[in-house]
Amino acid sequence: MTQKQMITKEEALSYHAEGRNGKIEIHPTKPCETQRDLSLAYTPGVAEPCREIEKNPLDSFKYTNRGNLVAIITNGTAVLGLGDIGPVAAKPVMEGKSVLFKKFAGIDAFDLELDAASPDRFIQAVQALEPTFGGINLEDIKAPDCFAIEEKLISSMNIPVFHDDQHGTAIIATAALINALDLINKNIKNIQVVFSGAGAAAIACAKMFCSMGMEKEQITLCDRKGIVHSEREEIERYRRQFAHPTSKRTLAEAFEGADLFIGVSSKGLVTPEMLRSMAAKPIVFALANPDPEINYEEAVAVRQDLIMATGRSDYPNQVNNVLGFPFIFRGALDVGATRITMEMKIAASKALAALAREPVPSEVRKIYANISLEFGPQYIIPKPFDRRVLLWEVPAVAKAAMQSGVATRPIQDWEDYERRLTRYFPASATAGETRSGLLGIRSSRT
Repeated sequence: MTQKQMITKEEALSYHAEGRNGKIEIHPTKPCETQRDLSLAYTPGVAEPCREIEKNPLDSFKYTNRGNLVAIITNGTAVLGLGDIGPVAAKPVMEGKSVLFKKFAGIDAFDLELDAASPDRFIQAVQALEPTFGGINLEDIKAPDCFAIEEKLISSMNIPVFHDDQHGTAIIATAALINALDLINKNIKNIQVVFSGAGAAAIACAKMFCSMGMEKEQITLCDRKGIVHSEREEIERYRRQFAHPTSKRTLAEAFEGADLFIGVSSKGLVTPEMLRSMAAKPIVFALANPDPEINYEEAVAVRQDLIMATGRSDYPNQVNNVLGFPFIFRGALDVGATRITMEMKIAASKALAALAREPVPSEVRKIYANISLEFGPQYIIPKPFDRRVLLWEVPAVAKAAMQSGVATRPIQDWEDYERRLTRYFPASATAGETRSGLLGIRSSRT
């Protein structure tokens, strides 16, 4: 069922240090081999696009890389699994995010690590970068600062701003939840939900579930002090919106009768007894990394009727943000979206949920040879290396951007657009596979 691949410290350090230091570099996209090339690339030729952009700033998306360029920005105050390690130590993570943007969606992404622990200083620095980038991916910023930072940047900038620690997790978890609920024949409007963790990812998941039809009263948030209830004092406004009256006070009590558990906290916080107290056919998303709130083997031994997801690749149903952010930004950039709306996020979730129900191509099965890829309790989310994600999720996001009124460059010919998306496939993809994929996408979405 699982295939664990252990990575040593030496292997990880060697991977990052050998050859060119780090994981990314820059390549020119235009020839620069002759004197004429140099004259076009720089002076005097470069003055012409400068003049055009001065007359119409939106031409920067035509004459520069801005329309395919995202900034990955952090202050290193909440690096996943590592905590407040600071901006310099966070750089390998941000470089890794750049690799994923390019690998999965063909997006150029520059990592920017800011020495700006103060939210106001961070906001000012990011605002000043707007002329350079087509989108901003915020990363690894502690809560509650991350909420205020994102809110201010969205309201003050005309390019998409997206805090992936919040919305990436929410989008993939929502996709998984859509399918899990369908498999057990439960309705999102009727289930009881308990969260372990009340930070960025938890709040974003809770808000997105509510956008899908859940009421806040169905949700119980738990943090280090226990249940976030209405009688608690000194709760900031982001958690307070989910605080309601209850006599329960502990995580264990919150589990009693719950249909869904979302863990975005720490290793080992959930016991077998807690799982036993859940309702019939429970859904358990234990997403703490690298070790979940309860081990997969332990959970399935206690509750054979559960559907479980983790944040790990060596267990079924990995809730992996890489299924979200590259494709969200690809769709947003391609239509010139000024922001990423809830409609765009929901469209991404629904596209991923729908794709998981489709037969999986043999090329994907070969990559995941020891894992079941039939829609069911052990396969409710597509795999990251399934190239079809690009062709399902990106058009869905782009269409939602247009429908929600934030697109400045609407797409007219969708068939041509989907065909152009295949240029981001690996070189090994054959033309036949590409055409077949496109035809399958169109027929399944209509």
